Amino acid sequence: MKTDDLVTLLATGTEAVDAKAPTRRYLTAVTLGTVVATSLVAGLLGFRPALLHDALEPMFLVKEAFCAALGAVALVTVARLSRPGVRLGLVPVLGLAAPVLAMWVLAAVALLATAPQDRADLVLGQTAAVCPFLIALVSIPVFAAMVWTMRGLAPTRLRLAGAAGGLAAGAIGALVYSLHCPELAAPFLAIWYVLGMLIPAAVGAWLGPRMLRW
Repeated sequence: MKTDDLVTLLATGTEAVDAKAPTRRYLTAVTLGTVVATSLVAGLLGFRPALLHDALEPMFLVKEAFCAALGAVALVTVARLSRPGVRLGLVPVLGLAAPVLAMWVLAAVALLATAPQDRADLVLGQTAAVCPFLIALVSIPVFAAMVWTMRGLAPTRLRLAGAAGGLAAGAIGALVYSLHCPELAAPFLAIWYVLGMLIPAAVGAWLGPRMLRW
């Protein structure tokens, strides 16, 4: 076969790559996962009756911003890790650390401003025993959507990509779970919400090499 014939054969039927396809895939996955997670909270746990009242509290907005910020940065991290050869860089790492450090600072300030005998209430709240596990439960639909998305791309650092997908799912799950959760104290959020997000992140790191292999 001549070189010109080979080139013609290889070029036959080729189509331009849709650069926006991964973005649409992520948006579809996050939207569907969030809708299912919200339905799960509504059906199993129920929305907090005082939700509208809580929405006027500054700490409620802080809680929502905390979860949303971690979820957004984790999604950016997932997007980078899903494409071979794309450097992760320091921005995602710093972006994930900043909200957590800010919440820990708020927690320390709140504890220092509270009488010692009342500090345990700020840390444990009413739901410390179940909060992390409920966040992990609510994150399952989002995690499944993350895995579906990443499997359609080409991640190479499978364990790290799985952890990032789990963290994104945990942050979005925490955001949805907050519609039920009565806790607003910064020490509670700094410990139990972070732990709730780390559970799916750890599961994602464990499952990544198994579920994301291509």
